[in-house]
Amino acid sequence: MALHQVGRPAPGGEPAPQGAPDTSVEDVYATRLSRRALPKRRVPEREADPVAVLALIRDELAMDGNSSQNLATFCTTWAEPEVHALMDACLDKNMIDKDEYPQTAAIEERCVRMLADLWHSPSGGAAMGCSTTGSSEAAMLGGLALKWRWRKAREAAGRPADRPNLVCGPVQVCWEKFARYFDVELRQVPLEEGATGLRPHQLRAHVDENTIGVVAILGVTYTCDYEPVAELAAELDAVQRDTGLDVPLHVDAASGGFVAPFVHPDVVWDFRLERVASINASGHKYGMAPLGVGWVVWRHRDLLPEELVFDVDYLGGRMPTFALNFSRPGGEVVAQYYNLLRLGREGYRAVLDSCGRTARALAEKVAALGPFTLLYDGQGALPAVSWTLTDPEGAGFTLYDLTELLRLRGWQVPAYPLPADRQETVVQRVLIRHGIGYDKIMLLADDLRDAVHRLSGGDRRASQQPGFHH
Repeated sequence: MALHQVGRPAPGGEPAPQGAPDTSVEDVYATRLSRRALPKRRVPEREADPVAVLALIRDELAMDGNSSQNLATFCTTWAEPEVHALMDACLDKNMIDKDEYPQTAAIEERCVRMLADLWHSPSGGAAMGCSTTGSSEAAMLGGLALKWRWRKAREAAGRPADRPNLVCGPVQVCWEKFARYFDVELRQVPLEEGATGLRPHQLRAHVDENTIGVVAILGVTYTCDYEPVAELAAELDAVQRDTGLDVPLHVDAASGGFVAPFVHPDVVWDFRLERVASINASGHKYGMAPLGVGWVVWRHRDLLPEELVFDVDYLGGRMPTFALNFSRPGGEVVAQYYNLLRLGREGYRAVLDSCGRTARALAEKVAALGPFTLLYDGQGALPAVSWTLTDPEGAGFTLYDLTELLRLRGWQVPAYPLPADRQETVVQRVLIRHGIGYDKIMLLADDLRDAVHRLSGGDRRASQQPGFHH
């Protein structure tokens, strides 16, 4: 049995006191802590050896799924060793304390300026933005700015300002939270047959004088497609010409904000459109930074009401802050900066091109299996694939059955219904991220083929009674 040193020597390397147990060669799995279940409800009375605690907690964490097989999440699950080193170096960095950690604050500002430039903000450095804990917080900050600007304008005009609404298509739950938490009516436009998101001709029936803004999604969670931001902006321009209603556009680019600039530069969705007031994105998705960092940028500083910015006297200095939380780690912001420098435009393009090729290869495999209709084949937007059953009634299985069978091989491939008015359509989706290679996805394709064969009756018993055989 291999023995590992457990315990730390006494200060100065002095031997343990006379009569104390010698733990210098004690095996981790023979310590007092390992002889019973780890405490779960009460803080233990005695301290424990750090090596043993680390090993036993790692044992529990090993029971989690393999994150590289989690094809449901947009979030980054792989990083270079240099990112790990920077995260460790930033363990003590509090992003809120810009006076104590001015260089970390400077790095945050650099990232904001780089993203503003990437998203074609007007020249002259008028854009303003900040980092957040993720794209959900960034989206809420963008929504708050919309609401406060609308309310201020209504009050200045002597009009009621008590019934704000926000118009959008199928959005991520963060916008539902925003509407509930900040008392805004969320007008979610139902999906039309054959559509993958909000369409311009649907806007007029939903916007009115109480609309604080329209949210366009660059990378719809359910279908992975881009909503037509330029066409939505053009329709709102037409609405203003016809009715006088000036409705701003916020782009939720949680996923697409770090994809479109590199692999779809001709898609006009950002500050090139005057109607776009603000953009949020997730650094820990296709920005390839670790969890959790997001970004929000306003076209110019006048679009962020000054009443929302707090000037705080804290930890030795005064600083402006606009966030839903206060203290948070700086490591993710520094890691984002690392990725921007490390990859550059060329590197982001190369990684995303590779992800896109892998997604399209998987789409071909899925289409060839027979029972599926592709909803999104990985071309034109995010590196992803989504599909539905061509004949749900006659297939002999559901996509939920397929999800469960794939889970036996460790794959997490979600199945879920589309949003309102198309909720009878159940889809499956696979996301290809940095760190998920072609070979691994081809292994998924093999397992997908085998699962369909079993569920279609080729080996029904094997699918219903999975087990181990020598």
